[in-house]
Amino acid sequence: MGLFKKKTVKKTYERENMRPIIRAGICTGEQIAGFKDIRTGKMEEIMLIKSPEDLENFKSIYGITEEIAKEY
Repeated sequence: MGLFKKKTVKKTYERENMRPIIRAGICTGEQIAGFKDIRTGKMEEIMLIKSPEDLENFKSIYGITEEIAKEY
């Protein structure tokens, strides 16, 4: 019985200095979604991606419409 729906809170990121990226492990295939700072190259890890639904959830939370690049 679902009386209360889970709300999706919209979050923002610095679009000028950061870009969304998925870091994928070569051996395990583990995928982590986050943002990479264009100036320093450091990645801020946000969430673990276990399924396509997790990726869509990440994109909807941050309002990302374009395809996210993968980095190995």
